[in-house]
Amino acid sequence: MKKTGLIRKVILIILCVIILLTGLWWAFCVKLYNDNINVRGDSYEPLMLRVEDFEGLECTEYKFASDKGQMLAGYLYSAGDNQRGVVVIAHGFGGGGHNSYMDVANYFAQNGYYVFAYDATGTDKSEGDGVGGVPQGVIDLDHAISFIEGKEECANLPIVLFGHSWGGYAVCNVLTFHPEVKAVIECSGFNSSSDMFESGGKDQAGSVIYAMTPFIKIHEYFKFGEYATNTAMKGFESSDASVMIVHSEDDGVIGIEYGYDKYYEKYKDDSRFTFVRFENRGHNEIFNDQDNTYTDEFNADFDEWLKTLDYDYEADENKARFKEDKAQYITENLDHARWSDRLDKDLFADFLNFYDNSIKKTF
Repeated sequence: MKKTGLIRKVILIILCVIILLTGLWWAFCVKLYNDNINVRGDSYEPLMLRVEDFEGLECTEYKFASDKGQMLAGYLYSAGDNQRGVVVIAHGFGGGGHNSYMDVANYFAQNGYYVFAYDATGTDKSEGDGVGGVPQGVIDLDHAISFIEGKEECANLPIVLFGHSWGGYAVCNVLTFHPEVKAVIECSGFNSSSDMFESGGKDQAGSVIYAMTPFIKIHEYFKFGEYATNTAMKGFESSDASVMIVHSEDDGVIGIEYGYDKYYEKYKDDSRFTFVRFENRGHNEIFNDQDNTYTDEFNADFDEWLKTLDYDYEADENKARFKEDKAQYITENLDHARWSDRLDKDLFADFLNFYDNSIKKTF
């Protein structure tokens, strides 16, 4: 009897230790997630795109509510009349709100579409101490689509979606909740919410990241419910929308295996799907003109300017000074006309044809 009681105590202690360690690991994973994901994302003002740099582009700003009542900033772009559809843009993570995609908005607006873009929760002009988590991107897009469908000028027009990275994940996932969408262009996206954390964390954590992912999934489920368990694949199954998937093999932010490869394996013979695979366009430059050298030229000039500084700009005591000097240099030297004109026009002509053809199929 004494031996049996001792064994039970040992087992109980072991179970308690396992539960404690599991709880601590879970808490650590959630903290790491929040420290890297649930943060504000604000655009760097000196590099922001400006409406006035796009000839004929008009922008009307709106406010609309997302899931918890937080007010999001929305922007309806147009250029001329007789729009044949509405492109809703979902932006990526970490570079602020929609501003980095204003050139994309301009292209579609100049070619016969209204464009509705917005700043997701916790970015730029939208409310929120942080973005909340990866599934929040789908939630905000869900509300953005519902909002723009209720605007008189857009109410009877077909809706198509454009998303990059986090936004690419969102535009595919949201099809579950908006099967009326006619077409989707997804660039550098991923299938499920935990993919962004896993893909982005592999370089830092190595194989340990795979031990974190299950706890991240549980955390997201408790916080976001069905939005967390939804996937791009489920979105495709819930919709008849035409889908174009664009990714580059050398993407170091979102590995091609997290989205494109999965979709291609299942849908390569499905006429609804169009696949565009690049070899060396990376992540952030995937739809920019590869022959446009302005970014490299500006960076080279910036590096030369760094050499002229009479102080150690990397020293802690000089960080505030360098921040001001850097902003002033960019403000005085950035050629906004060239900075705003970097898109791959041939690729975007293909995007435009894809939208046009998708809309025609529905009439």
